[in-house]
Amino acid sequence: MSIREVSDEVEPAGGEPAPEVYAGPAYMPVPVYTYVILACIIAVTAAQFYVGLEPSILAAGFVKPEFLHGHYWRILTGAALHGGLAHIAMNGYALYSFGRIFELLTNRAHLAIVFLLAAVSGGILSLIFLPDGISVGASGGIVGLIGYLVVYAYVRKQFISREFRRSLVINIGFIILFGLALFQVVDNWGHIGGLLAGAIYGFIQIPRDPYVNPANASNFAQIAGLVSLGIFIATSVFSILVILRLV
Repeated sequence: MSIREVSDEVEPAGGEPAPEVYAGPAYMPVPVYTYVILACIIAVTAAQFYVGLEPSILAAGFVKPEFLHGHYWRILTGAALHGGLAHIAMNGYALYSFGRIFELLTNRAHLAIVFLLAAVSGGILSLIFLPDGISVGASGGIVGLIGYLVVYAYVRKQFISREFRRSLVINIGFIILFGLALFQVVDNWGHIGGLLAGAIYGFIQIPRDPYVNPANASNFAQIAGLVSLGIFIATSVFSILVILRLV
């Protein structure tokens, strides 16, 4: 998947030079937050395979009846667990791919915020419509990143290639078709909740002004991003301790 950010020179009336339009960074930044979240998920998956998938999911997965009986932490730990090699491979690749693009286009603080909000929002919607089920996986948070990117591609479309916008639509279509084909094992409500959370956050946060650098973030946003990342790191550590029966 490729991104092409285009900056067109605009000559305003009167012949005065136009202010510089932000057209993206001149280099590919290291996607630090993406790597941290991915490392957390891999560490939790390693603990799952050490103990066994089924007991680990029962111990720390988003088991809805247990959540309703007071295990409120499960809505977070469920997002750190996965159901098998194929599950972790698909989610890991998707997180790396979209997380990299996310951190290229905007401030990495928003990635952590969107990921956490989308994971929780997806869990809440899943709880409403599937209150007796069990859900695991980071896909709610990942789909939230996609929702944000869709809004970004619309709001700042003058900087985003048509190919990239098309690829986002294709990815969403694939998620929908995949969910419909495997509705008995895929938590579609978790995906929908995550997608909506990411899109709503994007509509609120992404600057419409083409002269504003979207990579700039307020101190509050950067702190919120660090807190969100810290919450997921703590969630992953707690998940491992629960899976290994150390707490």
